[in-house]
Amino acid sequence: MKESSPEQYSKEYFNFHGYFLLLVLLTVYSSADRTTDNFLSPTDERLLRVFIDGLRSNDLQTIYYSTLHYGVKLSAAEKTALCTRVKNLHGESKLNDFEKNFYLIGIYAELKCSPPVAAGIISTLEAALTKEAATAPEVYFNFLAAKAAGIILDDAAKLRIVKNLQAILKKDDSLVNLGHAFAVGAEVGGNGVLLVDRVEDAIAQADEVDGKMLQFEGGLSITALVLGGALRLTASQKKPHPITPVQATKFATYFLSRRSVQTAKGVHVLLEAITTMNSLKAISPICIQVIGNGQLQPDDLVVNFKVVDLLGNVVTPALDSVVATVGPKQGAPLVKDVKLTAKSSDKTVFALDLKQSNPPRGLYTASLAAGTAFQQTVELKILGRVKVASLEVGIGDSDSSSAVKKQSVDYPKTLQQDLSADSQQKIVMKFSLVDETTGKAITVHQAFVRFENVQTHEEIVFVAEQDTSKVYKFDMDVGGRSGDFNHMSGKYSMDLIVGDASLSNSFRWNVAGINLKFSQDSTGRSANGHADVYKPKAEIIHQFRVPEKRPARFVSDLFTGICCVPLLILLILWIKLRVNISNFPLSLSAIGFHLGLGAILFLFFVFWVQLDMFTTIRYLLPLALFTFLCGNRFLRSLAAKRSAHEK
Repeated sequence: MKESSPEQYSKEYFNFHGYFLLLVLLTVYSSADRTTDNFLSPTDERLLRVFIDGLRSNDLQTIYYSTLHYGVKLSAAEKTALCTRVKNLHGESKLNDFEKNFYLIGIYAELKCSPPVAAGIISTLEAALTKEAATAPEVYFNFLAAKAAGIILDDAAKLRIVKNLQAILKKDDSLVNLGHAFAVGAEVGGNGVLLVDRVEDAIAQADEVDGKMLQFEGGLSITALVLGGALRLTASQKKPHPITPVQATKFATYFLSRRSVQTAKGVHVLLEAITTMNSLKAISPICIQVIGNGQLQPDDLVVNFKVVDLLGNVVTPALDSVVATVGPKQGAPLVKDVKLTAKSSDKTVFALDLKQSNPPRGLYTASLAAGTAFQQTVELKILGRVKVASLEVGIGDSDSSSAVKKQSVDYPKTLQQDLSADSQQKIVMKFSLVDETTGKAITVHQAFVRFENVQTHEEIVFVAEQDTSKVYKFDMDVGGRSGDFNHMSGKYSMDLIVGDASLSNSFRWNVAGINLKFSQDSTGRSANGHADVYKPKAEIIHQFRVPEKRPARFVSDLFTGICCVPLLILLILWIKLRVNISNFPLSLSAIGFHLGLGAILFLFFVFWVQLDMFTTIRYLLPLALFTFLCGNRFLRSLAAKRSAHEK
């Protein structure tokens, strides 16, 4: 491959540098929202559990990545046992030699196993480093295995490795090869500059998802490999970052969306990618999230925000300020540009007290600005308390237009005397709900009147409607609603249910007990004695028709005798005619045919006397098949004899 001259290389460098500088300048404004709504802590208990389980695996790759994160916490005896087990797994592994050697050497180096890796494996590794590899993963595993084994490579060897990677990428510049090449390039010192020009093409292959995330085809492992390698490569060569702050935020959002990964390798590459991005403060996003579910109680209007880096640590360098503006989605803000201060006990938590603003219940938007580059918008819900201003309940005639006499009930008391209503009357309830803070009438999502049978505990719920004056009314014709209660008279408890997503004191209130008497009682018979058409009918059970009664025994015997008369006449005629049976062939087929035919006739007799049709058919099939085969052979033998006699 033709090498570039120093002047040409210098020109390419400044073109590369200018390209990224232009990208940064064009995205200064859009980078103001460099925030995520989550972060990933390396001490997350779930992630540690993945590594702990991985140490018990029989897979070299899983053990290697688990050892990197949890190996230091093992006791000396556990390390010794793991070293022995890994050595045996290495011999049984079906992986490529360069890959399983890398895992073995890496585990031994991390656990400081004794005795060290066998000399034969080290010799194989040294020999591989002097040859031209066919793929970038092979170069990657051999190079990093040599680093773990303490093999020192001079600049000439490193340059040869980079040249090998260039040749591989010239033939196949897939994302897998590019990612492994970038990872090696970040470790070979100044020689890695020869791979920097490949970074731009690799980053351009990232796919955008929903306008919020960036990823490479192949998922988490490929994305972490390519992006992490590109970031470390450009950083090692002191080149501009290959991605803009906006792109960094989208990549970080993708990585955080994969935090539920269950494999040791997946968790490792995820942590590695997040850690690499987090170290590049010029482009790295931070996390701003509301602590809790964002719901504020009316008596506690302090909202806490967490401001951390991608690993859950205090943002460094320290932020100039954290400013918040809170207001409804439409309308003037409650507070504007309020500067928040970190708590003394936890520098990552910033508190905002909205008590002085006396906000009404509802949904609000909190816009936070951390420094000059980070902005985040979160939703808050301020809950309110509902109060029953008044409630009246009464019984009246359903066909009367006159006013119903009502009784007042104070919340949360229950009416002392039970009410009574029959099918000619109606139940009327009227109540008013107000905000406990402002005293203004409010509308709630749920306002129900519930009836529950005291004995059977069956319930039925009705909706209370609000009129134009914001007073809730409930009017039920007892006779008209009889079917809803299954016409079951008796005592019921009448409850008022009030609920709303923006209320902190939703309630169910037992207003009164009421005796209901319907025109049809629970037995299913109406007051005039007619059967209830809604009463369940008797269950219909299918039955076969009862067989007809057989005739008397005398009749049956007489009929049998009459049927046997022709057979008797046949026998008499055979005797008189002196039937010649000397020509009857004494062969198996002839005897079998006549026995089969006789058995069939006998089966018909038994069928007529005792058996049913299905049982008879089950016995008839094998007999018929046997008779057919014997008869066929018997007739063929007769035909053959006749033909021979005629000749």
